[in-house]
Amino acid sequence: MLNIDEMSLKDIRKLLHKVGYGHLAFIYEGKPYTMPLHYYLEDSDIYLFTTEGIKTYGMDANPEICLQVEEVHDSWHWRSVMVMGRAERLTDRQDIERVTKLIKEQNPTLTPAINRTWIDAWGRADIVVIYRISHYEMSGRMTDGVNSQQEIKTPREIHTSST
Repeated sequence: MLNIDEMSLKDIRKLLHKVGYGHLAFIYEGKPYTMPLHYYLEDSDIYLFTTEGIKTYGMDANPEICLQVEEVHDSWHWRSVMVMGRAERLTDRQDIERVTKLIKEQNPTLTPAINRTWIDAWGRADIVVIYRISHYEMSGRMTDGVNSQQEIKTPREIHTSST
């Protein structure tokens, strides 16, 4: 059986700083949704940058969210972090400008959030929205390919040893 270990807070933060994107889970019209999304870190604050749409409508109606971030090398070597909290829409112009500057430093083109220049089928234009994840809890799990019973071989090692 593959050993799955808890990640330390330090390792969780390192993974969040390294990856920069994940899957955002939220409720929209009573149904669960998960969408890929880039996030941005500033100290202990986590920001979500997007345009108006299903994500924003869902988070405005029910701000309870979960952000899942992972780094997978193969089935035996992976790390996964869950951030569960509340999405708070930024409304203060100074906060929005400060965070937008932070985001543009990391992502000058603002893609994929700003990826169209026309009004889409929902009749919306590119209206930028920024949320801060607040009141959050984080947890993380990882594996390094070790089995408490025996060492696990990768598929390549299994193939090599059988030939």
